[in-house]
Amino acid sequence: MGLRLRKNDTVQVITGDFKGKTGKILKVVPEKRKVIVEGINIVKRHTKPSPKNQQGGIVPKEAFINVSNVMLVCPKTGKPTRVGVNILADGKRVRVSKKAKESIE
Repeated sequence: MGLRLRKNDTVQVITGDFKGKTGKILKVVPEKRKVIVEGINIVKRHTKPSPKNQQGGIVPKEAFINVSNVMLVCPKTGKPTRVGVNILADGKRVRVSKKAKESIE
């Protein structure tokens, strides 16, 4: 089963240290069921000096978070919602907010 979340979707963290925070999805890895959310799950990466990064040091960056720990924010209601899929008459699949019962696209 594929993921119902996509890049640039706004999601809210529903469990863990960052519970309640919202952010935009920057990257999705469907095979591992993980996403990177802007400003969420910040880790510190220790880097050596290199031609690209002359200084080196400690660089903060976002780490992956499991898809089960985030929920899509409904564009209409502004609250977290489950995502369903409806098939239109022409055979096209569209994502639907379960809370507002309206298309997300």
